[in-house]
Amino acid sequence: MMRYRWLGHTGPHVSVVGLGGNNFGSRLDEDATRAVVHAALDAGIILFDTADTYGGYGGGGQAGDSERLLGAALKGRRDSVVLATKFGMAMGPEYDRFGPRGSRPYIRHAVQRSLRRLGTDYIDLYQYHEPDGVTPVAETVAALEELVAEGVVRHYGCSNMTGPQLVAGFVSTQVRYHLLDRTAETALTPAAARLGTALLPYYPLANGLLSGKYRRGEAPPPGSRLSWREGWLTDAALDRVEALAAYGAERGRPLLHVAVGGLAALPGVGSVICGAMTPDQATANAAAAEWIPDAADLAALDAIVAPGERVV
Repeated sequence: MMRYRWLGHTGPHVSVVGLGGNNFGSRLDEDATRAVVHAALDAGIILFDTADTYGGYGGGGQAGDSERLLGAALKGRRDSVVLATKFGMAMGPEYDRFGPRGSRPYIRHAVQRSLRRLGTDYIDLYQYHEPDGVTPVAETVAALEELVAEGVVRHYGCSNMTGPQLVAGFVSTQVRYHLLDRTAETALTPAAARLGTALLPYYPLANGLLSGKYRRGEAPPPGSRLSWREGWLTDAALDRVEALAAYGAERGRPLLHVAVGGLAALPGVGSVICGAMTPDQATANAAAAEWIPDAADLAALDAIVAPGERVV
């Protein structure tokens, strides 16, 4: 059964596994999106994460399609989920005329466009996708606080921030974080702990490397993420993957359970954001959180990939 947690000290109650929407509108059409979303709901997932830019990364889609398709798939179930989206990455001239992406005018424009595409009048978790390098974070937080006061946003978070950049107010921070890249634990995890901010790992399966589909000496499956990404299927990475698979076998668990359940058990993690291309993948990702490692299990994980270490 799915487990649930509070995000940080003041955030929403979410499933330990969330569904990421970066495939919606780009690699998945409306029917396929609906099938994946409904499978996730059936499996107990209530955190659904997207962004205003998603949908425009190939496949004939455009930015905003993920929000539109996710909103349509959640029709009739909206109030039973935690709906999260993001702002702050390039959306073109219509957005750029409102100034820097962390500024108050930009945020107020972006949130209205996201609300329209999602087909809702409030966003549970509105996230600053990445710092724009110009706007003082205090201005961004003040603008987000206005939206909370107006009831347009329930909670706000951030993404792709370093430990020193993180400030009070954000209930969560998304970070590239998986068992082959534990660099978040060096500075971000301690900063988040001090501020009461939860970590939301993305790419928890290391672009599929921790899914079990890639094996030494075999070509990547056609169309898979690592069939065209270079620098991932190294001997060093495969050594660790094989060690993690053996670790799971000793505990009667597949590699997927180790990747998701192990990550979910690390300090500060609120929910593990997993993408899915099929309903079966969404169901399997949800089930992977059933495994709860104990202290000895976690110590054994540290012996394979140490806290703070990055393999890929």
